[in-house]
Amino acid sequence: MNSSLMTAARLYGPKDMRVEQIPHPGAPGNDEVLLRVTATGICGSDLHSYQDGRIGDTQVEAPLVLGHEFGGVIEALGPGETLGGDFQPLAVGMRVAVDPAQPCGRCEMCEKGHPNLCWRLHFCGLFPDDGSLRQWMHVPAHTCFAVPDSIDDAETALLEPLGVALHATDLAKIKVADSVAILGAGPIGLSILQLVKLSGADPIFVIDQFPWRLKLAETYGAVPVNFGDEDAVAGVRRSTGDRGVDVAIEAAWSGASIQMAADMARLGGRLVIVGIPGNDEFHLKHSTARRKGLTIRMARRMKHVYPRAIHLTEQGMVDLKGMISHRFPLGKTPEAFALNDAYADNVVKVVVEY
Repeated sequence: MNSSLMTAARLYGPKDMRVEQIPHPGAPGNDEVLLRVTATGICGSDLHSYQDGRIGDTQVEAPLVLGHEFGGVIEALGPGETLGGDFQPLAVGMRVAVDPAQPCGRCEMCEKGHPNLCWRLHFCGLFPDDGSLRQWMHVPAHTCFAVPDSIDDAETALLEPLGVALHATDLAKIKVADSVAILGAGPIGLSILQLVKLSGADPIFVIDQFPWRLKLAETYGAVPVNFGDEDAVAGVRRSTGDRGVDVAIEAAWSGASIQMAADMARLGGRLVIVGIPGNDEFHLKHSTARRKGLTIRMARRMKHVYPRAIHLTEQGMVDLKGMISHRFPLGKTPEAFALNDAYADNVVKVVVEY
């Protein structure tokens, strides 16, 4: 193989994923590192791009390397600032998790402490910025967080969805003994489940349609509710004495689940919306939100949560490895996406390993 080339998986259009050779990125630039990627998790937002050739109103207009849940090994440091996201020096050979968001740090929202709402935000795997389904890539030094050897490569990739879950849990403002309903038992929903349980929530209902995901949710301490087998809203309300839950968190794909979550929330309750709808729309009855006086929060990725995510994982306070159901090599990325898209073979989380 030509040493100036590397293997990458690129999306050309809806369900058109190709593994091919592309140019090696070369030496890192100012304030950058050259990362040898070791693992990438497939996210629901990747599936949106895979299915539709877009996510929201962002179209894939040219071949794009997807992937934003990843970690790797630093192979070279560029000139300039080489402090990681934990404000410690980076070094060649260091294993790191990478925050895929690259805020400018100098706009109004960044200055106000909301880098996830940066006006000039770049994000790995979101057109036009290539992501991590390739062997090597450049990333800003400040987006890298050193991980201990006790966290393996696949778990390192899953620190990103755990970070999203942390941000959503922060927005939910969970109090001890709050009742919570989580709609969606994918990796984000399962991560939120573990975090709200750590926060002292009880009871916690998890609503999904796939029995194998609900079984995993039950092992993490949730009351499983299969909306395909029963009226989930009626079930949750019955279990709470018709009061409803203090907090409802939508972590599915924001179709009918938004209204379902609002219907489960109590008067004066809190609704946090994490899922991304395929059609870029969601529908909620005005009367439900108004008459209940709901507080509605929209979760946009995450803030500076990687140190907390690493600590929780290192201490065994959350289980990331237990959510990984399938592993594929980089050369089998199209097969990995096809399986995940079909929700086949009891899939929960797919990780591509290099």
